[in-house]
Amino acid sequence: MAVSIRLRREGKKKQPFFRIVVADKRTPRDGRYLEQLGYYNPMARPEKLKLELSKVEEWIRKGAQPTEAVQALIRKARRETRDQSQSATAGL
Repeated sequence: MAVSIRLRREGKKKQPFFRIVVADKRTPRDGRYLEQLGYYNPMARPEKLKLELSKVEEWIRKGAQPTEAVQALIRKARRETRDQSQSATAGL
């Protein structure tokens, strides 16, 4: 089974909200999924992104392929966690 990590659109018209999910590549964009890994709200200011990086790494090790959009969000989440850990250690 070919599995991908992708965005699942939710929300109202003109107000998108995305869940980051693991799904079979053959299912529709908003169809069934195997596991939810986080969410992304591009309409919030500042944008809200919550991603369980440990689960993402686990699925990538299993062979799941993230889409380009999800790859960008993973990079952003890693950058944010790195910045938070650096600011926490700088305060000590």
